[in-house]
Amino acid sequence: MWLVGSPLRAGPQAAEDAHLAERQRLEAARDAKYREIRELELDRRTGKLSDEDFRTLDRQLRAEAVAILRELDALR
Repeated sequence: MWLVGSPLRAGPQAAEDAHLAERQRLEAARDAKYREIRELELDRRTGKLSDEDFRTLDRQLRAEAVAILRELDALR
Protein backbone atom coordinates (compact mmCIF):
# COMPACT_ATOMS: atom_id res chain seq x y z
CA MET A 1 0.00 0.00 0.00
CA TRP A 2 2.78 2.43 0.88
CA LEU A 3 4.56 1.88 -2.45
CA VAL A 4 1.41 2.38 -4.48
CA GLY A 5 0.42 5.57 -2.65
CA SER A 6 3.85 7.23 -2.63
CA PRO A 7 3.31 9.26 -5.83
CA LEU A 8 0.18 10.76 -4.33
CA ARG A 9 1.99 11.82 -1.16
CA ALA A 10 4.76 13.54 -3.14
CA GLY A 11 2.33 15.60 -5.27
CA PRO A 12 2.92 19.23 -4.23
CA GLN A 13 6.64 18.78 -3.57
CA ALA A 14 7.17 16.95 -6.86
CA ALA A 15 5.37 19.72 -8.74
CA GLU A 16 7.46 22.36 -6.98
CA ASP A 17 10.67 20.46 -7.79
CA ALA A 18 9.65 20.21 -11.46
CA HIS A 19 8.88 23.93 -11.52
CA LEU A 20 12.27 24.73 -9.99
CA ALA A 21 14.07 22.44 -12.43
CA GLU A 22 12.31 24.07 -15.39
CA ARG A 23 13.20 27.55 -14.10
CA GLN A 24 16.84 26.54 -13.68
CA ARG A 25 16.88 25.07 -17.19
CA LEU A 26 15.47 28.28 -18.66
CA GLU A 27 17.87 30.47 -16.66
CA ALA A 28 20.80 28.42 -17.95
CA ALA A 29 19.48 28.71 -21.51
CA ARG A 30 19.08 32.48 -21.04
CA ASP A 31 22.65 32.84 -19.76
CA ALA A 32 24.00 30.74 -22.64
CA LYS A 33 22.07 32.86 -25.17
CA TYR A 34 23.48 36.06 -23.62
CA ARG A 35 27.00 34.59 -23.99
CA GLU A 36 26.30 33.78 -27.64
CA ILE A 37 25.19 37.37 -28.25
CA ARG A 38 28.33 38.76 -26.58
CA GLU A 39 30.54 36.42 -28.61
CA LEU A 40 28.75 37.48 -31.78
CA GLU A 41 29.38 41.14 -30.96
CA LEU A 42 33.05 40.36 -30.34
CA ASP A 43 33.28 38.53 -33.68
CA ARG A 44 31.86 41.61 -35.39
CA ARG A 45 34.29 43.98 -33.66
CA THR A 46 37.26 41.78 -34.59
CA GLY A 47 36.15 41.62 -38.23
CA LYS A 48 35.23 37.94 -38.31
CA LEU A 49 31.69 38.73 -39.52
CA SER A 50 30.32 41.00 -42.18
CA ASP A 51 27.70 43.55 -41.15
CA GLU A 52 25.04 41.61 -43.04
CA ASP A 53 25.93 38.31 -41.34
CA PHE A 54 26.04 40.03 -37.99
CA ARG A 55 22.58 41.57 -38.44
CA THR A 56 21.08 38.24 -39.47
CA LEU A 57 22.62 36.27 -36.60
CA ASP A 58 22.00 39.03 -34.06
CA ARG A 59 18.32 39.20 -34.98
CA GLN A 60 18.01 35.43 -34.64
CA LEU A 61 19.84 35.19 -31.30
CA ARG A 62 17.89 38.08 -29.79
CA ALA A 63 14.59 36.55 -30.89
CA GLU A 64 15.61 33.29 -29.21
CA ALA A 65 16.57 35.21 -26.05
CA VAL A 66 13.19 36.97 -26.00
CA ALA A 67 11.41 33.62 -26.32
CA ILE A 68 13.36 32.26 -23.35
CA LEU A 69 12.58 35.37 -21.30
CA ARG A 70 8.88 35.02 -22.08
CA GLU A 71 8.97 31.41 -20.90
CA LEU A 72 10.65 32.51 -17.68
CA ASP A 73 8.01 35.20 -17.15
CA ALA A 74 5.26 32.64 -17.70
CA LEU A 75 6.68 30.50 -14.89
CA ARG A 76 6.37 33.34 -12.37
